[in-house]
Amino acid sequence: MTDRSRTYAALAAFLTWGWACAPPPRAPGPVSAPTDVLSAGLDRIVTEEVDTGHVPGAVVVVGHAGRIVYERAFGARALVPAREPMTADTVFDAASLTKVVATTTAILQLVDAGRVDLDAAAARYWPAFGTAGKDRITVRQLLAHTAGLQADLDLHDDWAGPDAALARVAAERPSVAPGLRSRYSDLDFVVLGEIARRVSGQPLDRYCAEHVFGPLGMTATAFIPPAAWRARIAPTTQGADGWLRGVVHDPTARRMGGVAGHAGLFTTAHDLARFAQMLLDDGAANGATIVSPELVAALRVPQDPDGRRGLGWELAGPQATGGGSAWSTHAFGHTGYTGTSLWVDPDAASYVVILTNRVHPDDRGNVRPIRVRVADFVAATYGTSAAAAPRVRPGIDVLQLEGFAALAGRRVGLITNHSGRDSAGRRTIDVLASAPGVRLTAIFTPEHGLDGTADAPVSSGHDATLDIPVYSLYGATKRPTPAMLADVDALVFDVQDAGVRFYTYVTTMAYAMEAAAAQRLPFYVLDRPNPIDASIVQGPVLEEDLRSFTGYYALPVRYGLTIGELATLLNAEQRIDADLHVVRMTGYARGRWFDDTGLDWIAPSPNLRSLREATLYPGVALIEGANVSVGRGTATPFEVVGAPWIDGRQLAEYLNGRAVPGVRFEPAAFTPTDAAYRAQHCGGVRIMLADRAQLDAPALGIELASALHHLYPDRFDLEVTVGMVGARWVVRAIAEGEDPRAIAAGWQPALTEFAKVRQRYLLY
Repeated sequence: MTDRSRTYAALAAFLTWGWACAPPPRAPGPVSAPTDVLSAGLDRIVTEEVDTGHVPGAVVVVGHAGRIVYERAFGARALVPAREPMTADTVFDAASLTKVVATTTAILQLVDAGRVDLDAAAARYWPAFGTAGKDRITVRQLLAHTAGLQADLDLHDDWAGPDAALARVAAERPSVAPGLRSRYSDLDFVVLGEIARRVSGQPLDRYCAEHVFGPLGMTATAFIPPAAWRARIAPTTQGADGWLRGVVHDPTARRMGGVAGHAGLFTTAHDLARFAQMLLDDGAANGATIVSPELVAALRVPQDPDGRRGLGWELAGPQATGGGSAWSTHAFGHTGYTGTSLWVDPDAASYVVILTNRVHPDDRGNVRPIRVRVADFVAATYGTSAAAAPRVRPGIDVLQLEGFAALAGRRVGLITNHSGRDSAGRRTIDVLASAPGVRLTAIFTPEHGLDGTADAPVSSGHDATLDIPVYSLYGATKRPTPAMLADVDALVFDVQDAGVRFYTYVTTMAYAMEAAAAQRLPFYVLDRPNPIDASIVQGPVLEEDLRSFTGYYALPVRYGLTIGELATLLNAEQRIDADLHVVRMTGYARGRWFDDTGLDWIAPSPNLRSLREATLYPGVALIEGANVSVGRGTATPFEVVGAPWIDGRQLAEYLNGRAVPGVRFEPAAFTPTDAAYRAQHCGGVRIMLADRAQLDAPALGIELASALHHLYPDRFDLEVTVGMVGARWVVRAIAEGEDPRAIAAGWQPALTEFAKVRQRYLLY
């Protein structure tokens, strides 16, 4: 008998023992009656996907506001050798859902217990793993798939058994340096499963049965399903001894005996609904804490350079594999190769479980359409787009709804760029060019040019299609000249700003208002949301003698105004005295971040590619003038800070010791392709945004400056940060070693005075 045959024989014996000993699963409990709209829509979608042959059948469960609102089975559980109808209690091979439901949860519980440190080297818990360049791979990097390991073991080798698998994993060498990029790897979770076993003292399956599945009442979930369940298990593909039915489909997990950190779990849709509800309930279930609320919140915090993965889980976004682009930005989920998926959206208090055996019978099924279509439908029903808060209509939308009455009969000069679009995605240029009674005669562009991509001065030009000039206000001049305004009766400003003092679009608007006032031209601001919440005011107020093109007025770093409100304040307080008109948004309220507006994110400038980067920008940019890289020329600008002379581990340890609210830091290494330290290897930190509501971004910037000055007093050029910080006393206090919290407290009196002025100009 070969080693492989012995392994399969042992596996069969183990399966028989498990089937004989395990209790039967409890039937699913009652659910709320689905709404007619939800029922009709999901019934149609899933039926169509089954009828097209994309999947043989499916079980779909939707939860909302603490209750199951939809639970139905469709199609067939098995097609060959005989057709079996799908039932709601069908047991599925969960495939890679094992990674998050079992292994991630086990690791997080051990973190909660103080027995595992996310930022410790994995080799601390499994010493044999720390060979071949893997000694610095952390538990966090394994969870985030940034360890640099290959996707799977070589299955051409004749090996079998968990010990053989672990020996091969221990001998693996990372293909890229850990932490540099995301690479989905089953091996990451094989390692995590072994860490859970070593730390807990229990095999992974028994640990999860005792500490996860049992407390949650997941009675139809197990790594090796018992014989009593076999008739209800959905088969996958054929194995050496017939259809795989209760034997794991994943070949590596099968060779390991059916219990592995990356695959092997069998479960039902109803059990996964229990698990999902626990996550929505901040880790609590049945009066017990399964995972701490802090770690549940951390699941949806990006842990990789691409912002696609949290702790174990995939994050919502256009590239998400489970239809995640339909959900809010706080949603997270995971999928499995066999055709399984689970997505949770805390903002919508909803979850979706879709279980199929799309690999049956010939591994040709296509589960992506059902995932995307169901996610889109449920998100439209319960997601943030369907919430009570109305969708925001920016000023250009309102102008259209009013029939362009304010501009009727006027020759219009439009100050705009790529961000000037209506809610349907049409350029404001095109909207005004085709508006009845309006004649668009000139276009003016701020820094970065009309398409928002230039990182250098831009020349003026001509729009051949419209036959009008395009004047750059970030080139030979930064102000509209009288000659530029000769054929203009009104100036219109439609640019998305960043809500931060040091942003040149604000100064361009103010300079244009001054030019309009000098020429006695009415000035219209088509209002847009403050992307980082217009209810928040933070940071030092700019000192008068530090005003410049990047700091037009004595504002705090975060001024808490929309661009229209800011124009009103500048017009009065700076005595510009322009004939100013703000076309107000509808559906907007203070306290709404950009992802609460229903509008599509368009990067306002080349290095603010996401709302996450825009949120960190008011802090990280405070030190940009110094001799450090803030990630320009990388995939994550303003999410990393580094320099060739920085020890990333030292800096991360120091900053994490400061317990800065809303963020954590992990060591990072990167090589910018542009800007500071171009083509040079930099050590530093990656800033992990955990809770934007707790973050005081300018205070974060002071923490960074203080840490760099403290650790590298002879290398970090603190003095040149004065221009961005905007207050000399702050930089002096850092140089003198004052605690950053005391410094932040020191700027509060000036903030209080600014708040009194600001209050007079609030429109929402």
